[in-house]
Amino acid sequence: MPIGIVLRRSPGVTRWADVVWRATGILPGADEADWKLLRQEGESAEYHAATLPLTLYRSDTEAYVHGLAAKVPCLFVVCRETGAKDRPLEVVLVTASPYEAQDYCDGGEELVEKIAMTPGILNWVRAYVAEHHEEEAFVKRRRDKQRMPHQDGVGDPRISQATDVYRAPRRSDTEPVQ
Repeated sequence: MPIGIVLRRSPGVTRWADVVWRATGILPGADEADWKLLRQEGESAEYHAATLPLTLYRSDTEAYVHGLAAKVPCLFVVCRETGAKDRPLEVVLVTASPYEAQDYCDGGEELVEKIAMTPGILNWVRAYVAEHHEEEAFVKRRRDKQRMPHQDGVGDPRISQATDVYRAPRRSDTEPVQ
């Protein structure tokens, strides 16, 4: 599904940031756009920055279930700074997977914003999950008893030793003899 991404430019509130960019909206089914000005109020402006496909994958249905269980189900928009004046951000991705968004947050170089799903997108994602999600049963791994070395209190049987490994150190073991 094509999703238009709306970015808002606002004046910065600190001396370190002249401008603040935020993803503020989505436009489901939008046509292609390249930083089209939607609205301007004083120094603030909103742009239809890009239109990207929202693609759902069968392998990510567990993440979608997690995202749909949130108080407000959201899409995640990932942007990267470009340094250009006319297009300061590149919209990289729009996803419904909170796990994928977390992966981009870990790097710290991208701007990741949450935007509430519209009712149409919410129903579309729910229908996809209902059709493709398969609950996986949790299986606890158990140690392989055959691969465990036998412990008899003397230490590792693979290392030959003249005496018990738990003995107290002797003077000759810790200090040179004078």
